[in-house]
Amino acid sequence: MDTGFLITNGTVVDGTGAPPFDADIRVRDGRIAEIGPGLQREGRERIVDARGCYVTPGFIEVHNHFDGPMWWMPTLEPMPGYGVTTSVNGHCGFSAAPVSEDQAARQEMVRIFSFFEDIPEKPFLNQLPWDWTRWSEYRASLERNVQIPINFVAFVGHIAIRLAVMGIEAWDRAATADEIARMCGHLDDALKAGALGLSSNLLDHDAHDRPVPSWRADDAEWSALMDVLERHEGSVLQINFDYLVRFNAAKNIARIARLAKGRKLRMQLTGAVPTVEFAAHIYPQAMADFEQLVADGHDVWNAYSQKGFTIVVNFNSSLMFAQSNNYAWGDVIEAKGDEAKFAMLSDPAWRKRARDTWCETVDQSPLKYPEQMIFFESESGAGPLGITLRAYMDRTGIDHPSDALAEWVLENGPASVLKLAEVPKDDKALAVWMRHPRGIGNVSDSGAHGQMFCGIGDNVMLLTEYVRDTKALKIEEAIHILTGQPARHYNLHDRGILEVGRAADIAVFNLDEIECRPMRKAWDVPNGEGGRTFRWSRDPAPMRLTLVNGVATFDNGDFTGRFPGAYVGPVAEPRSALA
Repeated sequence: MDTGFLITNGTVVDGTGAPPFDADIRVRDGRIAEIGPGLQREGRERIVDARGCYVTPGFIEVHNHFDGPMWWMPTLEPMPGYGVTTSVNGHCGFSAAPVSEDQAARQEMVRIFSFFEDIPEKPFLNQLPWDWTRWSEYRASLERNVQIPINFVAFVGHIAIRLAVMGIEAWDRAATADEIARMCGHLDDALKAGALGLSSNLLDHDAHDRPVPSWRADDAEWSALMDVLERHEGSVLQINFDYLVRFNAAKNIARIARLAKGRKLRMQLTGAVPTVEFAAHIYPQAMADFEQLVADGHDVWNAYSQKGFTIVVNFNSSLMFAQSNNYAWGDVIEAKGDEAKFAMLSDPAWRKRARDTWCETVDQSPLKYPEQMIFFESESGAGPLGITLRAYMDRTGIDHPSDALAEWVLENGPASVLKLAEVPKDDKALAVWMRHPRGIGNVSDSGAHGQMFCGIGDNVMLLTEYVRDTKALKIEEAIHILTGQPARHYNLHDRGILEVGRAADIAVFNLDEIECRPMRKAWDVPNGEGGRTFRWSRDPAPMRLTLVNGVATFDNGDFTGRFPGAYVGPVAEPRSALA
């Protein structure tokens, strides 16, 4: 039975951005009961000696995709070991609700969610009960059926809403007035049930270069959805824009700004101001455009990541080829079974098409540069490993990278792995955004792309690389990015700050002990055929202690097996526990 905690001798960083101070913290009944020096034990409280440690609010993961995976991976490992206490989901226009009653439309929603976020399709279809059509029913099912160790909150996806209303035609046309009204009904239902807001997508194209369904929304649809958002005070409109592949973000941002002008509407723009090195030439104008939006009265925020892209590619599930406009190799990914893949890779006609389309790969993709593609793992053991595609071309005398890669995959198997060089980040741009009052940092994408990379753990880079190692940030600045800033943005009023009366979401850590640990394979993803497949994970940072709603989820170097998570929504008090 929990009898409370007394965390003593720690250095408190409260999440507001204020300087650290020495104090003890008392936790009772899931809340912070007292903060001050020299507190004395009361009753049977457990004393936690935090000497040499920081005591901070629990960390908020601002961009996750656990909408499906938490149903088959409820421990959300290794989040507790990285101090994570709240996970924000439903991004990029994708959510697990609403869904159509039509089975074909429902499967299409799962198919494109699984494709774009690299989430296995079979467990998505088989492990979820699908006892909902509306978002409010999804939340109710989640609270009945899932226990998780962290707090959970989510957007409703624009793509999911379009498919629920329009079915497969959502890909191809604008909505009718009646369909728009039904979409607004779904959005209103979600917001009343505690959704953060609406997430949309003006970034992605599928493996056949089709823009995702949200691209088909006309001004009437956008305006009607904004009307609903505006009626629900505190809701957020989040949209993904493209400064990575097609570089059309500026045009689309201008359109959304025109439609939102004069509205009381909070907007989170993902990719509005790029923070990667290859887009540094775009940064000055993008930054000026963003500041103009603020000057024009928009309540607008920019989401960014402190980490360059880390990409690991296999030939069964990777999205990387299609997103790089390398559609011939995208067809290999989509081919079902090894025999089909091998037949394609051996076919002279496919080889010619693959050579022709290789040159169409976008310049900023690591796939364009054989010297940055490293053979990392072999399914057959044939190898070679640890060398680049360029070195392999030199060794074999094969003069085209596509042909060389095809030969390597034929020898090593489609479950073999390429590791691509990390896309460099723009440190000057990041230095601005880490201190910007309208920045939302720590975008990790964890929960998605499990066989490409693991974003869980990237959060502590703010503490290790930027605070401890380079001293580019003060500890209070990094903690504010991880806690108070996103809590304020998402209106999670009970989270993100250490203050008497607030929920006891707390992380305790020694800065010299934590690291973003190396990637390792975790074989805990059901493959839908009675077996398991892998995802990339990490060992714990570790935290000394992670509390969620006053309950220890990580303690003494390990996950505790406790599941105190709650759906916490944009409200003053947390909703009922997921139990």
